[in-house]
Amino acid sequence: MTVVACLKWVDRRAGADPLTGEVRTDPRTSGASAADDAALEWALRFGEARGEPVVAVTAGAAAADAVLHGALAAGAASAVRAELAPDRPSAEVATALVAALRAVDVAPSLVLCGVWSLDRGSGSVPAFLAAELGCAQALGLVTLEVDDGPILAERRLDRGWRERVRVPQPAVCSVEAASARLRRASLPGVLRGAASAVTVVRTDRPGPPLGPAVLRPYRPRARELPAPAAATARERILALTGVLTDRDPPQTLVLDPPAAADALLAKLEVWGYR
Repeated sequence: MTVVACLKWVDRRAGADPLTGEVRTDPRTSGASAADDAALEWALRFGEARGEPVVAVTAGAAAADAVLHGALAAGAASAVRAELAPDRPSAEVATALVAALRAVDVAPSLVLCGVWSLDRGSGSVPAFLAAELGCAQALGLVTLEVDDGPILAERRLDRGWRERVRVPQPAVCSVEAASARLRRASLPGVLRGAASAVTVVRTDRPGPPLGPAVLRPYRPRARELPAPAAATARERILALTGVLTDRDPPQTLVLDPPAAADALLAKLEVWGYR
């Protein structure tokens, strides 16, 4: 059996174009998030306690090999990358990760993930992984007990409460960033990690093309109005068009800004917008 650490290569200081909303990433500021580092540290602890190898796995392009080399430097036995476009949804990411593990004959007894990633933050990949593997899941953990038996863990609840859970194995667990701090890799480990090869598994399937973002002005939702209670169709049309309704004549007001704002708010309230 094997302990698996799932990592994701993300830009930790990504920027967004203020006009188009396009996210810009820089390889110089990219790497694993603090939550993924904590997941790797827990995987290394469980691997040492159980005498099981630790496999680091990620899904992404070739640039994602950087986080795998870092995991190898910290003590992972091997690294696998599923070739996948960075814009794929969480369900496809989980499918690619499981396919990559099965391609290298890895049967995980425990899978550790960060509670969420920095780019999307949905936290849904661990749940999809558990569904793909058909195993138990425990998400959002703040601490775990490392031993050979069932996994005992704690997770945060509302109002400061904590919940202790006993997780059967195999299982997928996601941990918060503050649950552990990744150990510092030694110099021999860094050299060994940089020289180690990463196994690449081709699992990328072309998805639907993503079109450019369309920017439109904000349009408020239409108000729901009751149907007119007129008897005939002509009367209903007259009621809908408002031709028989008394209307205020147009006005031209010359006011200072505070008084003009009060007048606009009062008119909006009369029209039913407040």
